[in-house]
Amino acid sequence: MGASAVRLIRARQLSDVAEYAYAATAPAGTRFIFLAGACPLADDGSTVAVGDYAGQASRCIATLTEALAAAGAGLHDVISTRVLVASARQSDLVAAWEVVRDAFGDHDAPSTLMGVTVLGYDDQLVEIEAVAAVAD
Repeated sequence: MGASAVRLIRARQLSDVAEYAYAATAPAGTRFIFLAGACPLADDGSTVAVGDYAGQASRCIATLTEALAAAGAGLHDVISTRVLVASARQSDLVAAWEVVRDAFGDHDAPSTLMGVTVLGYDDQLVEIEAVAAVAD
């Protein structure tokens, strides 16, 4: 995979406390990839890392990476993410977010982190949705 078509945008007038870019663009003619929420599921469909926010986030990243690869992309092609965490505790959201942030490294695409009441699978605590952009 070559250079990413995604250009991350920093807004100097906004706080630099956020660990992500505030916006991102991709040029005309870019192919967009819309990914379903990556879930923390084992190959047999069971939920992994039950009760472990970071562990589930890690599995979600692995699943997301595989889905991106199947579409001809990688994490560096992600233009935005939405991280859903089934918790009302900020510390649980942060535990999941730290895994996501570390996985993306310098490619800190715009992201939304939110606590939700429940997710779709038994014992599921984390789900990561993403959009990617590639210049074929």
